[in-house]
Amino acid sequence: MTRGAPIPDTVTVHVPFRIAKRGGRKEMQMPEGATQPRRADNTLVKALARAFRWKRMLESGEFASISELAEQEGIAFTYMARLMRLSLLAPEIVDAIMDGRQPESVTLANLMDPFPLDWKEQQMQLLQRGTSER
Repeated sequence: MTRGAPIPDTVTVHVPFRIAKRGGRKEMQMPEGATQPRRADNTLVKALARAFRWKRMLESGEFASISELAEQEGIAFTYMARLMRLSLLAPEIVDAIMDGRQPESVTLANLMDPFPLDWKEQQMQLLQRGTSER
């Protein structure tokens, strides 16, 4: 700036981003190639925690069946059974979810649908498919 030049009243900065729903809340997403900090999907993390907690409770013998546990927790049996399937996810997928590295397509709603039990198939279906959809 040269001495005596007028200072503008406003400065406009354009930041390219889009708003996307993820895990039931809105998230700002930067354009391809821009780095942004990863954040875990809290809805998905909580669902994983519940699934593993319920699995432990059943395996310990604290409850004899999913029906008994669902009644104690005040949750519908069908919802609990679908949510407990999350405990069958491959460790790499669980780690990705916990670190916030899972593809956008890996949401709680999508994981409520049936997925393969084989861990390699899960990775192909959930992790690799998600990155190709971007």
